[in-house]
Amino acid sequence: MARVLRVLGWTMGVACVAIGFYHLLAGNAAIPGEEDAGATVDSFGRFMGAIFAGYGAAWLWAVRQSPVPARAVRWLTAVFLLGGLGRVLSIAVAGWPDGFQVVLMVVELGLSPVYFLLADADERAAAARVRSAG
Repeated sequence: MARVLRVLGWTMGVACVAIGFYHLLAGNAAIPGEEDAGATVDSFGRFMGAIFAGYGAAWLWAVRQSPVPARAVRWLTAVFLLGGLGRVLSIAVAGWPDGFQVVLMVVELGLSPVYFLLADADERAAAARVRSAG
């Protein structure tokens, strides 16, 4: 389970950094259907891209620790889940977005419980190694 946590954490980190930089560099072109949304949306999207890249960097920091800190995984997962719930709220308030955004929402809501379940896997594995070496 600890290996699964590390692989998923690395994948999350790399994906978020890449997506964040894409939004930072592409601006409105990175948002389906919003290519002509104007300067305010472009500014917001690029800012959020930088924040998302930072979020990915936080995942990469966490999975480079030994053991991977469960507390960090839980906090990062809570932010991820909150993003998915924000998409649900958006559907309730504004209606259905582009289909790709719906897929992202499903990923965010579906992966969050997995990360919560795996959060302390590496800490448990490290403790077991210490006990067995003991």
